[in-house]
Amino acid sequence: MRVLPKSAFGQTVLLIGLLLLINQVVSYLSVTYYFIRPTYQQINHLLANQVNVIFLEGLDHQDPDLHREFFDATGIRILSEAEARQQGLDQARHYQSLSRQMSERLGGSADVRITPGDPYMFWVNPPQDPNLWITIPMQGLGETDISPLTIYLMVIGVLSVAGGWLFVRRLNKPLQALQHAAMAVARGNFPAPLKESGSSEIMAVTRAFNQMSRGIKQLEDDRALLTAGISHDLRTPLTRIRLATEMLPDQQEWIRDGINHDIEDMNDIIDQFINYVRQDRQEKLERVNLNSLIDDVVRVRDIEENHHIKLELAEVPDLQLRKVAIKRVLDNLIENAFRYGSPHIEISSDYNKKRREVTFSVRDHGPGIPEDQIDNLFQPFTQGDKARGSLGSGLGLAIIKRIVDMHLGSIRLENHPDGGLIAKVALPSKLDSSGKLP
Repeated sequence: MRVLPKSAFGQTVLLIGLLLLINQVVSYLSVTYYFIRPTYQQINHLLANQVNVIFLEGLDHQDPDLHREFFDATGIRILSEAEARQQGLDQARHYQSLSRQMSERLGGSADVRITPGDPYMFWVNPPQDPNLWITIPMQGLGETDISPLTIYLMVIGVLSVAGGWLFVRRLNKPLQALQHAAMAVARGNFPAPLKESGSSEIMAVTRAFNQMSRGIKQLEDDRALLTAGISHDLRTPLTRIRLATEMLPDQQEWIRDGINHDIEDMNDIIDQFINYVRQDRQEKLERVNLNSLIDDVVRVRDIEENHHIKLELAEVPDLQLRKVAIKRVLDNLIENAFRYGSPHIEISSDYNKKRREVTFSVRDHGPGIPEDQIDNLFQPFTQGDKARGSLGSGLGLAIIKRIVDMHLGSIRLENHPDGGLIAKVALPSKLDSSGKLP
């Protein structure tokens, strides 16, 4: 379990809080040792002087008249053990430090206790007569003398932490906007230019990011236009070649079939190029059930007699999806499983309530893929040549990953322990109409 925060915001707030805490502790100890402690030492000195007066030579401290005169003049009482307990001695709190100081000043073992109230009542058991308790009232000494200091330090600490939190939050707000915008660009979205705010350094970074985002968008637009133009220009001569092959004599039918097959492969590669740059972003999100999309795709595939698909679909909630794009993901995964795997495949779906995501997987029973090649398969123009053949352009899995990323999901390939390859796709169950997690 990690205790320290990882974000700059959390670390800065924690640093400010620790510095303020150290400052508060040092301030409190300083006030205690340099103001409060000397005050209590002075009070203890005065109390010791009062006790010494009572036991002056020539005075009878057992005389009731002396007790009455002392009480009338100073408010000091001289009580026996029994009288002291009746007056509240048992409710008084013993103070070790005051007792030790009093013992040093009176020259013997003394016991000092305090009863809080108005006034504070000090109880002193003097070494001159351990059977007596002397009560001395002290006006103007109470908890209210110390509590303002505590409240002041607490208020200063709270205000300082709150001020530091607001400062760091204001400092990190542009950074959070940069983070979200960078993630959007990584998914192929291009947000509006960010507002340049914050410190001069952050404004410079924001300005550079806006320029970078515009440059990347321009490159994407140019690439899409170039690819669309090339594909359009290629289809025209391919159509002419197809028409020309139809004019070949019947004895050259094998040449015509070979040319037509090559034309179909070229058309498929052109379609993959177009799909790769298009990314289906013009399609709107719709609330649909993933199982129904799987059923639609499987129903189309059932017309092929040599292919068999086993379904294991669990109950899943509806999702905000681009239907055509997700169907393309399913169709490509199924096509790969049949082409490179086996004629028998399995498709399953499930819902993870804890992680709030819907998952589906496509498994074949083919030879699988070497582990060291799996991580690179989602890169454009990359194929698992050694294990599963080398047909196609190598854009299928790259297109799939782009579509899944567009839905804020994840995809991974794994070799099944019992043989074959399994593709697992996870999609978040909460996605708003703009394609963002709420």
